[in-house]
Amino acid sequence: MATIHDIDVGEAVPALEARGVSVVYGTNRAVNDVSMAVPANKVVALIGPSGCGKSSLLRCFNRMNDLVQDARVEGEVLFEGENLYAPGVDAVEVRRRIGMVFQKPNPFPKSIYDNTAFGPRINGYDGDLDILVEESLRQAALWDEVQDRLRESAYRLSGGQQQRLCIARALAVKPEIILMDEPASALDPIATQKIEELLYELKKHYTIVIVTHNMQQAARVSDYTAFLYMGELIEYGPTDAIFTNPREERTEAYVTGRFG
Repeated sequence: MATIHDIDVGEAVPALEARGVSVVYGTNRAVNDVSMAVPANKVVALIGPSGCGKSSLLRCFNRMNDLVQDARVEGEVLFEGENLYAPGVDAVEVRRRIGMVFQKPNPFPKSIYDNTAFGPRINGYDGDLDILVEESLRQAALWDEVQDRLRESAYRLSGGQQQRLCIARALAVKPEIILMDEPASALDPIATQKIEELLYELKKHYTIVIVTHNMQQAARVSDYTAFLYMGELIEYGPTDAIFTNPREERTEAYVTGRFG
């Protein structure tokens, strides 16, 4: 089984680190004893067949599993050296600093502007909202397409634009890490390409962990790849190595399409 030592992050503290993390839903153990370090300002892809625990693990990283009935998380998730599951840690603050973008675009029934400004408003932001909204939309590569219709409903955007709006909404609260759960799986190839290009720009400022069922996408966008199978972390390393010279036979079988 892989360990946190499989990734060399130098002397820097990892942006995020899982230590012996397990996720149990009732009596079903979906993730079993996973340890991995996520380097800062990199894209880490979680790959594996359906039901292998990718999304369950991802949701541990900002305590979204707290919202799932009968879910129990064991082990530690360290962020800036602090265990996110320690007593007294505010889960809402965790989710502000570690944002999430979901599989299907989920804009609120509000304007493009109000979608982007939603998080800062509920967090009591006292700066210039117009500047923040523009900055967030620019970071999400959406500003040029919507700047003249900010007061229109977000539902009038295409699916790909809605997903980039959801990314802008996540960015507006100034997170340090962005989690993405198959963010392009519901999009057409052109919109998917825009999301992938966006990831390359975003990692200059953010650490990104992405779940994807698309191995070609993982190979294109990620710096490191973790292969999960039946709830266990089988192999974790630089993406090039995972896809061209994996150490584990099961990893090779998966990335070459022999199962999955």
